[in-house]
Amino acid sequence: MTALLTRRTLLKAGGAMVIGLGPAGRALAQLAPAAEAALGKTLDLNEVDGFIAVHADGSVTLFCGKVDLGTGLRIAIPQMAAEELGIGLNRIAMVEGDSALTPNQGSTAGSTGIVRGGVQIRQAAATAREALLRLGAERLGRPAAELDAIDGEIRPKAGGPGIGFGALVGDRRFNLKLDAKAPLRTPDSYKLVGQPIARPDVPAKVTGRHVYVHDFKLPGMLHARVIRTPSVGAKLLEVDEASIRDIPGARIVRINDFLAVVAGDEWDAVRAMRALKARWTENTPLVGHERVQDWMRAGPFMADEVLSKKGDAGASLAASGQKLSGTYYWPLQTHGSMGPSCSVADVRDGKATIWSASQGTHRLQQICARILDLQPANVRVVYLDGAGCYGMNGHDDASVDAAMISKAIGQPVRLQWMREDEHGWDPKGPPQLLSLEGGLDSDGRIAAWRTEMWLPRATANLPNPPLLGPEAANIPQMQGLSTGLITQNAEPPYAVPNVQVLVHWLKDSPLRPSNIRAPGKVANSFAVESFIDDLATAARRDPVAFRLDGLSDPRGIEVLTRTAALMGWQARPSPQGSGVGRGIAYVHYKFNETYVAIGMEVQVDRATGAIRVQRVACAHDCGLVINPDALRQQIEGNILQTLSRTLFEEVTFDRGHVTSVDWMSYPILTMPDVPELLIDVIDRPNKPPLGAGEAACAPVPAALANAIFDAVGARLRTVPFTPDRVKAAIARGFA
Repeated sequence: MTALLTRRTLLKAGGAMVIGLGPAGRALAQLAPAAEAALGKTLDLNEVDGFIAVHADGSVTLFCGKVDLGTGLRIAIPQMAAEELGIGLNRIAMVEGDSALTPNQGSTAGSTGIVRGGVQIRQAAATAREALLRLGAERLGRPAAELDAIDGEIRPKAGGPGIGFGALVGDRRFNLKLDAKAPLRTPDSYKLVGQPIARPDVPAKVTGRHVYVHDFKLPGMLHARVIRTPSVGAKLLEVDEASIRDIPGARIVRINDFLAVVAGDEWDAVRAMRALKARWTENTPLVGHERVQDWMRAGPFMADEVLSKKGDAGASLAASGQKLSGTYYWPLQTHGSMGPSCSVADVRDGKATIWSASQGTHRLQQICARILDLQPANVRVVYLDGAGCYGMNGHDDASVDAAMISKAIGQPVRLQWMREDEHGWDPKGPPQLLSLEGGLDSDGRIAAWRTEMWLPRATANLPNPPLLGPEAANIPQMQGLSTGLITQNAEPPYAVPNVQVLVHWLKDSPLRPSNIRAPGKVANSFAVESFIDDLATAARRDPVAFRLDGLSDPRGIEVLTRTAALMGWQARPSPQGSGVGRGIAYVHYKFNETYVAIGMEVQVDRATGAIRVQRVACAHDCGLVINPDALRQQIEGNILQTLSRTLFEEVTFDRGHVTSVDWMSYPILTMPDVPELLIDVIDRPNKPPLGAGEAACAPVPAALANAIFDAVGARLRTVPFTPDRVKAAIARGFA
């Protein structure tokens, strides 16, 4: 018998009741006043009640620790849960990333939204369905094996009246542990999974009705702006309060070197920020963007580490009759969020509530508790949509800034960064420098491979990147670097008998780093797959055939051959040199996740160095596909964002501060630059989902570099591929 607790039993036990959250299907359930009634529910990852509540009206609320950063989780995860429960999507609502209501499923990062977040909720739903079947069997007087969950009811499989979920469970807890063995529905019975169901948030987004964190308001709320230092690490000497005296309601908030202004009107806050006179120390702690590569080679270093070793790469390279080498550089890049980071905080009476677009609301809860000197239980972080970030941008900094200011003035505060804050001060994707060597045997196969990398080393057990506000306010926090897993995919995915991958770990990074989409894998795949093409050229082989000769994984072979077919690939060695070229690249993401191949066609103007990407083809295998439309949107976004990063993006900075602080000094891909996109989604319904948030980024730069090489015989090894670099590479030739 299922151990369901009645309302009376639960109240007697002093527990909290999960009750109705109002109409189902809301895109912003966390904003609904009725959602507050669920406070006190269990957040236990091992409890069905942590993830699912069935209400008296038969509707269902999902509590998801992952958040939808524009990746489509808001429809995909309800599809997975609804499929298992046997209920329509129109009866499901989902609360995302509320630290008081959702279990801590980890940050929404690393393509884990579906793989971890969705799969956990799917198992909770399967466990709940088993419980509903047992309850239905008792009420209907039939064996559970003769019943099924259909359209929100438990019904006899053979037909006849059923009984609704609400009548069986409404307003009660399941009080069940997640059962890892609870059977999942089989793919041949799927009605929702695999369907291109429209995302529920899109209509409000395209009509301007969607509530982003920037739109959120509280009674008595003030607007704030932070005044950043003129150079990194500068100290505040004095502030002229009289300089903003004429701005209505404007006030100064100063905590050591942390300086902000607040006002009742947002424009007054901006005016005060511009008008406030302050005197700072001069500081020149940076190396400047033009010296980063030299700085990376010079150190200081923490350690050298051999990440991979097979055979004897050194001896094999020495004995190779045909040996090549190349050095590749990926610059620091900003997250380039289209909307500046924003947060609303209300810190009063020993409690704090922070509305944030953070990718990790549970992590941010712990951070804010430390910074505000509050117990974590007294801090609540509620996710609201913000500008896309794909790695930690300024959202966490803005949230802590807002919380510090709210605590200082004892009122709710809305803090929005300015454009120059976002570009100048968000934590940056770290630089990567790779030197590759490879040798061919007498049959033109790769006999030896050596990768040598220079990378900033992530600090072990760092809870979060050091944040700007606490740093300026002299509030203690753990120091260190956060970069993401930036060493993966640094070796070839093809059969090579002798391989060595060596990393020189740098102690520091030129600017504060954080993970940026597909951290490290984009630069590593750029180097590896560009170099594979160079080896294919040296062997006088077609680049696709050369790769296929070294691949044994059938899923890898399939994405490569399907991409080649998609773009009508004609086998021949590169380069062709006609000014129009094609290139291809492949990745098995992290060597254990999604398979992707990207093909590209480009036109290169030899005189101007201008690159026109005409067509991109992609075959993508991420296992089980939950929502093919949402997946295609992810693949397209991956391709376009990485084209932008490869063609345009590099953070510039001098000895004191970042100088690329707007869209003119940090250009990105624009609509006229968007090429034709051909996407081939490979669905494997009997395989587990592998994630699609990042993988399609990785092969893009190499496919582009290889296409440029095919077009003009020039090898580009430094990103971004600016016209000047293209012309210089053409002048150098194949070197």
